[in-house]
Amino acid sequence: MMIKQQYKNLINGLIALGGAMLLVSSCKHAFLDVTPDNIATVDLAFNSAAEAEKYLFTCYSYLPADGDVQSNPAFMGADEMWMEYPTVRISSYVWNIGRGNQNKATPYINTWSSDASYYRAIRDCNVFLEQVKDPAKIPDLRVDMRTRWTAEVQFLKAYYHYLLLRQYGPVVIADKNLPIDAPIDQMRVKRAPIDSVVNYIAGLLDTAILKLPERIQNNATEMGRITGVIAKAVKAQLLTMAASPLFNGNPDYSGFKDKDGLPLFNTAYQVEKWQRAADACKEAVTAAEAIGVKLYEFPANSEFNITDTTRIQMSLRGAVSEPLNSEVIWPLTNSFTVALQAFSMAHTDPEQSTNTGSIAVMAPTLKLVNLFYTQNGVPVGEDKTLNFSSPGQLRTGVTAEKYNIIENYQTARINFDREPRFYSSLGFDGGIWYMTNSPSNSDDDTWNLQTKKGQFGSGLNIPVTGYYPKKLVNRKFIWQASNAVYIENYAWPEIRLADLYLLYAETLNEAQGPVATVQEYVNKVRQRAGLKTVATSWTQYSSNPAKFTTKDGMRAIIHQERGIELAFEGQRFWDLRRWKEAGVQLNGNIQGWDTNQSDANLYYKPVTFFSQRFVVPRDYLWPISEADIRVNPNLVQNPGW
Repeated sequence: MMIKQQYKNLINGLIALGGAMLLVSSCKHAFLDVTPDNIATVDLAFNSAAEAEKYLFTCYSYLPADGDVQSNPAFMGADEMWMEYPTVRISSYVWNIGRGNQNKATPYINTWSSDASYYRAIRDCNVFLEQVKDPAKIPDLRVDMRTRWTAEVQFLKAYYHYLLLRQYGPVVIADKNLPIDAPIDQMRVKRAPIDSVVNYIAGLLDTAILKLPERIQNNATEMGRITGVIAKAVKAQLLTMAASPLFNGNPDYSGFKDKDGLPLFNTAYQVEKWQRAADACKEAVTAAEAIGVKLYEFPANSEFNITDTTRIQMSLRGAVSEPLNSEVIWPLTNSFTVALQAFSMAHTDPEQSTNTGSIAVMAPTLKLVNLFYTQNGVPVGEDKTLNFSSPGQLRTGVTAEKYNIIENYQTARINFDREPRFYSSLGFDGGIWYMTNSPSNSDDDTWNLQTKKGQFGSGLNIPVTGYYPKKLVNRKFIWQASNAVYIENYAWPEIRLADLYLLYAETLNEAQGPVATVQEYVNKVRQRAGLKTVATSWTQYSSNPAKFTTKDGMRAIIHQERGIELAFEGQRFWDLRRWKEAGVQLNGNIQGWDTNQSDANLYYKPVTFFSQRFVVPRDYLWPISEADIRVNPNLVQNPGW
């Protein structure tokens, strides 16, 4: 692969500094937060600004590589995408969570006590903060940089606690490292109640926010470094999660207590938590907009000769895959998205149909296909003007549809009459796939996809369901001769503005009901997607026209909006958990089309590839390793494990 790398990756500077991680001693599987015994070595790491910056980067180095499908369980762990088993060119390790194989003996993605655990990250953060707060240390470090670095590490310390909370629920608060000679009873740490953990993290974020810069001044050298806007956005996510049904008044955990009988969950629902989250979301939105963050739109006066239909789709695709676009609040620079694109891109060029430089294996499911709205902006099952009762029925594309579907080509009825996000997010048999290198230099007679057996797009492995996650692929991908491909890398958009808009709408609806502001922020996202407002769409086209006027109805609308707008971005995995909807949504069949067929009537027959099983309440939280439970008798296991 030839990869164009335009930006300095923060973590590139960390790889050579990996030895800095060894400055801190570790007692694996036993206790937490032990101060390193080699104090002289630590002192060397803070004898100059240059050395201290290396340790700063070490604290950054634990950030999860969420743009890497082989390490982020949220890509393949829900019901959005699936793969053929055994897998091709991609590890199935994290996919085991989606396949129901999580266990307590050797848990998948064990961030509690593995060598790369978040507690190890927190321990390094504590070392950094302890050393840098001493004005006698690092004599050549400017005061402004000392302040900024301290705030960055305070954020990272809070963020690693947040990630643990999201996985495990009640966790150990590791505020300070323990001395190496601390009594054994002090090392046998206990989990803290959910509300205590949330308040601790929120307090750390508030402290960091006061000292963080609002924006990065130099993307070439600092892209990915933490800003005040990022910290406010993470606080919004934290408090929204804490207000959600999993953690707010969940009766499933009424008997979940520590060894001393202390309840680890407050099972009394508190609507005030939603208002607190709404306030944090609004603060994050305001801060982001104040520095120029806005929903990305593909330039209207560009050199590309495309219609408005395609331009809307390019705006939606670009919000994820356009490097440094206006919408991204936190670009994660610690993982290349090249592999992600290679696992998502379809063979659209007939002359390169046997090119093995990239093989798509990530397959959107029929369930996700059905989640997208109709062209009228309402759910498929609610549109009173369109009939989708026979989704596999064949229909032929006509001229008016040629920018979405090949003219005079037969494909499934479910692929017609859909909203722009459907066509921007999904590749499918008979679909148009515009790229910058369009052979016509326009969206007329451009690249398309034909994947039935024997057609040019089916020559190699294709996604098992017959669909592709198109939105993950940058517009500059090029199939080349001699099995080469050109892939434009982009930093993974860990947080983007559309996510915050929908979080604000959700939290406000839960706190106050479907007030006008709730619809306003949902409509901002819908407008960019080329859709009418919620009120207009439901009033004119839905069989449930009053749905948006109630809190319950608006909740369902917002949940579906998040599923559509943030599809394939790793959000649904966590949303289904915090909403307590995973027990319903992740117990069912994973289906797609029969891609081994050449006849269209046979191709468009639903095939079941797997039956998912999600055990309630067990699977809502990660198990702590049995080894950790044995070593520390003060730890209690999560319910069901």
